[in-house]
Amino acid sequence: MIRYALICDNAHAFESWFSTSAGFEDQAKRGLVTCPVCNSAKVERAIMAPNVARTDLGPKAPVPTSSAPSPAPAPVALMSEKEKAFREMVTALHRHVRESAEHVGERFAEEALKIHHGETEERAIYGEATPDDARMLHEEGVEFLPLPRLPGSGN
Repeated sequence: MIRYALICDNAHAFESWFSTSAGFEDQAKRGLVTCPVCNSAKVERAIMAPNVARTDLGPKAPVPTSSAPSPAPAPVALMSEKEKAFREMVTALHRHVRESAEHVGERFAEEALKIHHGETEERAIYGEATPDDARMLHEEGVEFLPLPRLPGSGN
């Protein structure tokens, strides 16, 4: 197994394990390697120093052992408290939208225009829109906000 230091296009650093170098390349090319912070699939290997054992120093002396119990390993933080709080807020936002708005799916742009032009009742809606749909809604003066992706989706 190979441990790589990785970095996304938003400069978030993280690590991941791969069976081979080609395994990383294949998974990255297919968009399967994503940043755990922002979910970006634009990930590349970061510069890292290899951990190579020196053989010119001879065998290492044994480390003395004591009968005292070894301390429990310290917990490892994969995310900072700010990142955890941000993920919780995004999850709560998605829950609020699901509970208080109507899901219109791929008809989002069409329904948003109808509401904007008064052709249908005003109500909270959510759904999917293409970049072209979003550009058209913006040009029409329709107020809308994209939802950030849910943490963990796509990973």
